[in-house]
Amino acid sequence: MDFNKNYFEIFGLPVDYAVDQELLGDRFLDLQKQVHPDRFAAGTDQEKRLAVQWATLVNTANETLRTSLPRAIYILGLRGVELEHNPTLPAAFLMDQIELREQLESIEEGEGNLEELDSFRQKMRQAINELQAKFQEALDEDTDKAERLVYELQFLSKLMVSANRLEEKLLDY
Repeated sequence: MDFNKNYFEIFGLPVDYAVDQELLGDRFLDLQKQVHPDRFAAGTDQEKRLAVQWATLVNTANETLRTSLPRAIYILGLRGVELEHNPTLPAAFLMDQIELREQLESIEEGEGNLEELDSFRQKMRQAINELQAKFQEALDEDTDKAERLVYELQFLSKLMVSANRLEEKLLDY
């Protein structure tokens, strides 16, 4: 096993934003079987340590590639792009985010209408899907644009997490 491989190489996949999730899942299970620490229980301390390191790496790689936002960030990292913690984003986008956040707060402060929340979440899913498609295109053409789209995806993903939490709250989970 080579610790210098990137996550895509570990799974024998092309470096691409579009990942065959079924193939990833199959290869993940195969790798887990190969590197699971239990297989090395009778091995040397070094073999046990390496098995744990490999199992951890395989799990991290799987989680990263399985989920679209971490996968996008990882691909940009492979291309030498490090995301900023406080990026400068277009004012219009930031205003849209404020409006969306206020819409969510108004749903929460109101009667907690689940239909309104469902509509809001559907709008967020659609916006996220559109940004993901734009990111896929931008990856090959304009890395700066791809980076900006990831920042936008981060904002919308956080908003979606908040909307999901609100749903749990309204449903008393």
